[in-house]
Amino acid sequence: MKLEIILGAIVLTVFLGGGIFYATSIKKTVPEDTRSAGTIHNANDETQDVAIDPVNSGLNILSNTKKQNSIALPVGPKFLSIEEKKAKFSLANDISTPDGFINTDGKPISISEFKGKKVVLLDIWTYSCINCIRTIPHLNELHKKYEDQGLVIIGLHTPEFAFEKVQKNVEDAVKRFDIKYPVVLDNDFSTWNAYGNRYWPRKYLIDMDGYIVYDHIGEGGYEETEKVIQKALLERNTRLGVEMKVPVANSGVINKIVTDRGQVRSHELYFGSARNTDLENGKSGTSGPQTLTVPSDLKADQLYLGGNWSITPEYAESSIGGTIALKYKAKNVYLVASSENGEAVEVFVDGKSIGTVFIKGEMLYTIVAGTDYKEHTLEIKVKNSGVKAFAFTFG
Repeated sequence: MKLEIILGAIVLTVFLGGGIFYATSIKKTVPEDTRSAGTIHNANDETQDVAIDPVNSGLNILSNTKKQNSIALPVGPKFLSIEEKKAKFSLANDISTPDGFINTDGKPISISEFKGKKVVLLDIWTYSCINCIRTIPHLNELHKKYEDQGLVIIGLHTPEFAFEKVQKNVEDAVKRFDIKYPVVLDNDFSTWNAYGNRYWPRKYLIDMDGYIVYDHIGEGGYEETEKVIQKALLERNTRLGVEMKVPVANSGVINKIVTDRGQVRSHELYFGSARNTDLENGKSGTSGPQTLTVPSDLKADQLYLGGNWSITPEYAESSIGGTIALKYKAKNVYLVASSENGEAVEVFVDGKSIGTVFIKGEMLYTIVAGTDYKEHTLEIKVKNSGVKAFAFTFG
């Protein structure tokens, strides 16, 4: 089903940090290939809306049980009634017009099928988003710890760029990030819109009665999220008469990506004409060929291109001898890029070569893995034509 939107002229330039924001004004349905990804920016690491109190006492309360009709009943917190939940929470929307399923053995999956049976954590993400990538190790850990206790994680993959609609690309990313929980493709944004969402990543915790009892925007809040999951699982297992195990101590998240967002000044920079408002030495908002020269004095957090570039709404494509330059303040620099035949680009930081990065598949590449958060000058030299640059992100 090709449900599409024209993005309104809403351009928000708010730097928050820790997630990506998508702003759109829905006008009418249009053909799929004319869709733009909208205006996005960082969302605060600490931005969250905790709807219920976490379990402060942990889950060891299950050790205090008494016998009644030969069933062990836990002594613990009093859970809300259905009437109380109706007054406090909203019912979760089901997945709408899914475009594909991964890690489900080819079978469709929905949220409603788990009502009365499981607790669902819905994670809205997209595979080229560094903020989403940094949350995946924590989600993998939650899946490992609580899958057998009644938690189902569903990754709702809503694409930022057109290439993220390709299921093979998403499947490759799922393997690369070692994701074992189900992933659903939301290429038409229908489920995203049903939730009124504007962020990557965003997490909704849905209890066994189908109510959204917790909502978190962006990165961070991992301990808080886990405590709320524990409480929802405790309610579920208590009502189903299932003994819940005390979770083992966190053994450490594998492949955890650590960044101090407070020291990162630079924000996303986009190459495509739909969003390249920070293209300092060229015509922003204009598609077509441009021949540009990089000046000797660069303004901070502005994008500069050198040589001949063909600019489309989503990306800028290089000709032979093209360059990319910017002055940034962050530890790590990431580039969403692709190249049909595979091209090596040489990377310079403060005038010194730090090596080459081979770009081929449509994905996010680590351009600089730095050691400090000081201001630096970056230059990328593209020897051959055909490199498509979509966006810079920082960490």
